[in-house]
Amino acid sequence: MSALLDQLRAQVRVRHYSIRTEKTYCDWVIRYCRYHKLRHPAEMGAPEINAFLTHLAVEGDVAASTQNQALSALVFLYKRVLEVDVGDLGKVIRAKRPKKLPVVLSLDEAARLLAHLSGVHRIMGELMYATGMRIIELVRLRVKDIDFERHQITIRDGKGEKDRTAPLPPELVSDLRRQIARVEILHQKDLAAGYGTVHLPHALARKYPNAEREWCWQYIFPSRVYSTDPRSGKVQRHHVYESVMQKAVRDATRAAGIPKMVHVHSLRHSFATHLLEEGHDIRTVQELLGHNDVRTTQIYTHVTQDGPQAIRTPLTRLRKAQRHQRATDIIAMLTTGFARLRARIATLGIPAQHCGEEATA
Repeated sequence: MSALLDQLRAQVRVRHYSIRTEKTYCDWVIRYCRYHKLRHPAEMGAPEINAFLTHLAVEGDVAASTQNQALSALVFLYKRVLEVDVGDLGKVIRAKRPKKLPVVLSLDEAARLLAHLSGVHRIMGELMYATGMRIIELVRLRVKDIDFERHQITIRDGKGEKDRTAPLPPELVSDLRRQIARVEILHQKDLAAGYGTVHLPHALARKYPNAEREWCWQYIFPSRVYSTDPRSGKVQRHHVYESVMQKAVRDATRAAGIPKMVHVHSLRHSFATHLLEEGHDIRTVQELLGHNDVRTTQIYTHVTQDGPQAIRTPLTRLRKAQRHQRATDIIAMLTTGFARLRARIATLGIPAQHCGEEATA
């Protein structure tokens, strides 16, 4: 099993897949083999894959994305490592993929949430809300990615290994400058202690041996502690973990009294939705979010205030008709009452004009 996993890791690294993909693929291969009583994958094929995926959907009750992740790992194993074509998998029982709408904050809720974040968490939260970055893209920002002169942020190795740019909000320039100044002091201390290196993508560390110590490659949001790189084995300071920001957002949501299932990605959802509400073109929003297909971006049109929320429902029209009818009934009642009053005054022999003068007095 260990030899098979080593081959799997080698194929993953050749294709420059992330360390997360590597760990995920290895975990699924291990679970697949354990489900089939530790049989070697070379002895199995489409029927065994089908049985495992069906087990995940029926007995494991996993989400559709989880089942698809397992399928991708197994297809990669057979196609790239074992070099075997699994062919048609037959009738796999698929987990249903629910069509969920994103959780979006109103302007007031976004302001309250960000107000309950402090320190570096506030900078990270405001940066996500102002640029629509994913949390992994945010924590991977390096000093060289911020262009203060052009007010531009370069987001590198986004989803699908694509780079894109985002505007640097003027409101965050001073905060980011102070954060980078703090990181520079920390970097100098690390160098003095014999550390100061940082993970570099792909083979840049071999191509440029001194680049891993250079200031421009340092993370803007570094971790407080050193960690060991799982591939190179070097002890260095990595970027802050996403879970740190996720916990900060959960705590801020609770403190702000926002009754929604808010997570850190909700800031990205709110960024896109608020841009569309302000009248920005959906293609522009697609580019800022880094979506391949505009149909992915179109989901935000379902949660904008100009979307279904702007429709006047039949109940709204009913309530308006009811208010109009109540007003009509009151006017009719007042008219009838005034007519009876005039008739009563006439029977008493009081001139209506005189009564009006008394009423005015």
